[in-house]
Amino acid sequence: MITTASLIVFLAFYTLYYTSKRAALSYDLGFEKWMKKNPKQTKITGLALLLLAYSLWLFTKSLCCGTLMFFIQLMMIGSLIVILTPLKKVNSKAILLLFVIVALLEFYYY
Repeated sequence: MITTASLIVFLAFYTLYYTSKRAALSYDLGFEKWMKKNPKQTKITGLALLLLAYSLWLFTKSLCCGTLMFFIQLMMIGSLIVILTPLKKVNSKAILLLFVIVALLEFYYY
């Protein structure tokens, strides 16, 4: 559940990052072109994903711990996206591989 919330936070921040006018954007994938063409729907989608991730954190943890972990994760993932996206180190295969490895580790140690 924590891995799923982490992936949703990543997707939410990534969609909100692509609505920025000052960000150095690349259009390698099809949905990135759609996000640039439809900024209003992208912002609504990003905010809805953030709300979903926050509710998942609240569901898995208590109110204070879930809020703290959500904001820590949002700052960490946000800074990684801002640093690594202009360098083109963020791609779908790397994110999928990382998600699978972390999910397996979460299921193994849970």
